[in-house]
Amino acid sequence: MNTSEHTNAAPSVARIRPLKARVGLLGIGHHIYWPQFDGLLDEIHRKIGVLQGLIENNEVEVANFGMIDNAQVAYDAIPTIKAADIDLLFVDMATYGTSSTFGVLCREINVPIVLVALQPLEAMDYPNGTTYMQLCNDDFCSVPEFTGVAIRFGRKAPPVILGHENNDPIALEEINKWCRIAKVLHSLRTSRIGLMGHVLESMLDMHTDPTALTASFGPHVVAVEPEDLFKHYESPDQAAVARWKQQILEFFDTPDPKSDPLTEKLTDQDLENAAKAGVALEGLIKDKNIDGFAYYYEAKPGSELRTLVTNLIVANSLLTGGGFPMCGEYDLKTCIAMMIMDRLDIGGSFAEFHPIDFQQDSVLVGHDGPHHINIAANKPVIRSLKKYHGKPGSGAGVEFQIKTGPITMLSIGQTAAGKFKFIIAEGESADRPIPPTGNTNTHGVFKPDVRTFLKRWCTEGPTHHFALGIGHHADTLIEIAEALNIEYTVTTP
Repeated sequence: MNTSEHTNAAPSVARIRPLKARVGLLGIGHHIYWPQFDGLLDEIHRKIGVLQGLIENNEVEVANFGMIDNAQVAYDAIPTIKAADIDLLFVDMATYGTSSTFGVLCREINVPIVLVALQPLEAMDYPNGTTYMQLCNDDFCSVPEFTGVAIRFGRKAPPVILGHENNDPIALEEINKWCRIAKVLHSLRTSRIGLMGHVLESMLDMHTDPTALTASFGPHVVAVEPEDLFKHYESPDQAAVARWKQQILEFFDTPDPKSDPLTEKLTDQDLENAAKAGVALEGLIKDKNIDGFAYYYEAKPGSELRTLVTNLIVANSLLTGGGFPMCGEYDLKTCIAMMIMDRLDIGGSFAEFHPIDFQQDSVLVGHDGPHHINIAANKPVIRSLKKYHGKPGSGAGVEFQIKTGPITMLSIGQTAAGKFKFIIAEGESADRPIPPTGNTNTHGVFKPDVRTFLKRWCTEGPTHHFALGIGHHADTLIEIAEALNIEYTVTTP
């Protein structure tokens, strides 16, 4: 499929559950200043309020812990901060403050801390400058003191947002980025990921210890039996099946087959099976209260259970678009990568590398499994597949091309010591023809060239799957890796 074949705009799936995060906010000051300068404390509280408003614009809950202006106040605040169960702490460097206000935060608060130095003025009014004006804009003054103390306390230097209150786009984007990261961290530490079946035999890179995953990322891994899914399939509510059929037909194109003899126009039976699988997945999500799902199961040839477990792709793609990462081939690690990208609102399709185009210096990036439907360039296609290559069964396959423009990839590999590792790359999705095989694909273009990039990618030990998102977000993924204390590498310049 070439994007020029479909003029309809790509539809979008609404998020099924709203994203959540709770962030803390406190201001830093120096108690000696308040009796020295009338009105300064009020101005500092105004500044904290401005920052709170900028944070709340990102639809996160804010716990405001007020002003921390000496060591004792900092110590007294620790129980309240811990009890608030926050995902991230913004420290408003509202004016100079001694690092005794910060040391105990480094020691006791086990969430990422972000220092924000957002001064009121873009520059001092030098001809009319006063000490009071300087103190109102002294946001950066103690930042080096705080970062140095963080390192002495055994923490990494906290990230710093520098800017001013006058609609500073750089500062605003950094605040927004950290609110998105807070949503990722909240989701990871509170999620329940269903896991059903087994690794596709001989895929040694797929094996993941659920205990290690919980230790590193936070989610609880919920054991799912195939029967937990099948019970919702064998006698589904017919109204729900009809609803799924209607949604599928409205959302996808169902064109005639083209060059691949394995494909045919969507059959009534494949539509029925895909709709019933959607009903079953909805029932499973409700029963198990899960936020994502990784699976692979083959079942007995010719059985209804095999029909079910090999016909999850269409519903999985719609659910993934709605915020439930659904990951084939039992790939628990990539399910986490998909969740991270989804919570950043950049997609998160299940992907791997396909044939290289040496003529155009690109590589096909895609998969035959579930995809994040909201990053499709045009209206997606469903084709009936007479067989799945390399797997049992047959049924409907989802085909679309990713939106053109910047893309980011995240693979979560493991080292010889069993530690998780982020392998990150940025590239471009190019508007070029893709094969009409019922699989999602896009042409990935990477610097400095496709051969060099793929060799570099392989040397870092990725899982052969990865999550694919739109936009360039390597810097954000690095911040998440550092917040989780996970090794990372970026394989593109």
